[in-house]
Amino acid sequence: MSTRQTGWSRRTLLKAGAAGTAALAMPAIWSPARAQNKRIVVRDDGGIYTKAYGEVFYKPFTAATGIEVVGVQANAEPTAQIRSMVEAKSYTWDMAKISEPAILMLTTGDKPMLEKHGLENDPAVAGIPKQYMSEYGVGTNVYTTVLAYRTDAFKGRKAPASWKDFYDVAGVPGRRALRKHPFDTIEQALMADGVPTGEVYPCDFDRAFKTLDRIKKDIPIFWTSGAQVEQMLISGEVDLVPTWVSRPQAAIAAGAPVGIVWDQNIWGLDNWAILAGTPNADACRQFIKFTCDPKRQAELVKYFPAGVTMPDAFKHIDAAIAPNCPTFPANIEKGVKINAQFWLDNQQKALERYNAWLLS
Repeated sequence: MSTRQTGWSRRTLLKAGAAGTAALAMPAIWSPARAQNKRIVVRDDGGIYTKAYGEVFYKPFTAATGIEVVGVQANAEPTAQIRSMVEAKSYTWDMAKISEPAILMLTTGDKPMLEKHGLENDPAVAGIPKQYMSEYGVGTNVYTTVLAYRTDAFKGRKAPASWKDFYDVAGVPGRRALRKHPFDTIEQALMADGVPTGEVYPCDFDRAFKTLDRIKKDIPIFWTSGAQVEQMLISGEVDLVPTWVSRPQAAIAAGAPVGIVWDQNIWGLDNWAILAGTPNADACRQFIKFTCDPKRQAELVKYFPAGVTMPDAFKHIDAAIAPNCPTFPANIEKGVKINAQFWLDNQQKALERYNAWLLS
């Protein structure tokens, strides 16, 4: 499952100077003398993530420790690639930025494909809330699904403020689009039908599809990509649509009159995870600790509205920018966290039923 941000920012992308980034305060644990001739390869999402991580994490870490970091792009959920590397003990990568469902897929069974990081009580990491941590992953970015709408379509009348409004075609008229996939869509339907955020899981499929039935005839477009949503919002082809938050933010950056509803947002977590058996596991742990520095995480917003996982990072983020970040306290408190285990167990059932519903 992948419902992640693409990294597009609502702000003009700014290039951080490497010298300025490297000058951020460094924890005392880094020792260049211990790290000579070391190199780690990190799988990331590519695009703006590779650019941002290169300036904020990779280059400064190398300058501080002597450990070279190489970022490489791969599939959104490269579980098969990781499994192949670990089983063959041939490591193209040492660690990867992956979602919670991917971590569960790689650690279920007798032989985990990931290494336990053991950093829960490390001073550099301990400030990360437990909801952003697991024994195999350290959260590095929160991505989220929101309700986006064209503000000009609702000029002089009530704008949508919840999933209930999206499903209220009569009370909140407007051109709608829906994702051609059950992930997030099922949760939205349940909340629209009155299920509290804390009771969304386990998802009641019967109730969700009964709710979906109410609006099916009013959905002319079922979208399949974030780029499609972004273009529809910019062109005004749709008035309201559930989507990954980076897409309306990109539309706003392009000048489109778009609003974002953070209430009942549906969020997931990307994690740093170490491949089991990599000879560079300790260097990976050093890197993970380095990325948890609040000031350093705050630098990411120069590139995209990052879902920073260290709460203290907001002490260093401009107050005008902070509300655009998924983990801004007011945003995360209104959201529901994706239950990775539920979707790992039920994804096939959901896909089959949703596809049948689309054709019915």
